[in-house]
Amino acid sequence: MSALPNFYGNDQVVQTLTRTIEAQRIPQTILLSGPEGVGKATLARRFAANLVGDADKIERDDLSLPNNQEAINEREKWTSDKRGDDPLLFSSHPDFVTFPPEGPLRQITIQQMRLLRERAQLKPLRGSRRVFLIDHLDRANEQSANSLLKILEEPPEHMVIVATAENVYDLLPTIRSRSIVFQMCRLSDADMRAFAEARSLPDASARIVLSEGSPGIAATLDVALFKERRGLILSALECGASLAPFSTWVQQSESFSAKRSEKLDFYLKPAYGLLEDILHVAHGKPAVRNRDIQDRLSAIAERVTFAWIERAVQYFDELVLMVRRNIQKTAALDALIINLRHPVDGRIA
Repeated sequence: MSALPNFYGNDQVVQTLTRTIEAQRIPQTILLSGPEGVGKATLARRFAANLVGDADKIERDDLSLPNNQEAINEREKWTSDKRGDDPLLFSSHPDFVTFPPEGPLRQITIQQMRLLRERAQLKPLRGSRRVFLIDHLDRANEQSANSLLKILEEPPEHMVIVATAENVYDLLPTIRSRSIVFQMCRLSDADMRAFAEARSLPDASARIVLSEGSPGIAATLDVALFKERRGLILSALECGASLAPFSTWVQQSESFSAKRSEKLDFYLKPAYGLLEDILHVAHGKPAVRNRDIQDRLSAIAERVTFAWIERAVQYFDELVLMVRRNIQKTAALDALIINLRHPVDGRIA
C-alpha cells in the first residue's frame, strides 16, 4: 500500500517521495513544480500527514475548501497594515502550517516568511518534525524570498518545508539550489477518469475535457461559468481575427463591464488554452483543450497566421503582468481586439 494514498497521477513523483519516507531520508526543502490544479498542494498534505500524523486535521487546511476561500477573500478588504500585523496562515494540526498567497495581489508576504522563520524554531509538539507548506512560492516578491532564504541556509533539524510553484524558474536560483525539485505534469485522460469516478463528479466528461488534465480544476470547476468566461474570450479573438464586427464585441463588452465582481484574471487562463488550440488546428491537428468548440477554432485558424497568434500571446502576457495593477478590464480587452484587428502593417498576420 502506498504511503501516499488517494492520489491520482504523477506516479514517479509519488513513488520517489514514498521511498524517501520508507528510507527515512526526508529532504528538508521540497519544491513541487507544475501546472495549476495537478495536485501539488494535495500531495504536500499527503506527504505531511505521513510525517506528522492526523491526516484529517491536515486536510482541513485545503485552500479550496469554501470556509478557507472565504477567509482568504475576506482579507482582501483589510488594509495592508492590518494584514501585515496578522499574517495569514492555516494550522489545524499543531505541526503542519500552510502559508497561502493573500491580499488583492495574492502574494506571499515578507510578514508571512518572518512568521515562518519564528515558528520553525519551535520544537514539534507531537512527533519529530514540523512541516511548513508554502503554496505558490512563485508569488513571493524578492524581499519575501530573501527572508525565506535565511531559514533555508541553516534549517532546524526538525523543519521540513514543502513549497509549490507553477514555474520553478520564477524562483530565485538560490532557493532552487537548496531544494529537491519534483516536476509534476498534467494527468492523462485515464487518470482523470479514475479521479472523476472516485469523486463521483457530475458532468465528468465535460470536466475532463475542460480541466486540461488538472484534477484540482476538475473537482472545483463550475462548468457553466467556465464556458461563459471562455465564450467571452473566444468572441474577443473572433473579433480580433475580423470574423465579427467590432460592434458585436461592444455589446458583450458592456455586459462584461457590468459584472463588477468578475476579475479579468479569471479570463486569462482560458485565453491561453484557446490560442494553443488555434495553433493546433492551424497545423491540421484536433483541439486538445477545447474540443467542444472545434468549429469556431477552425474558423479563426483559417483566418489568421502564426504571427497573429504570437502577437495575441504577447498581448495576453502583458495583461497577466498588468492585471494586478487594477487595470480597467473592458478597456484592456478592447485594446487587445483593436491591436489584433489593426496591426502596424495593416494586415492580419
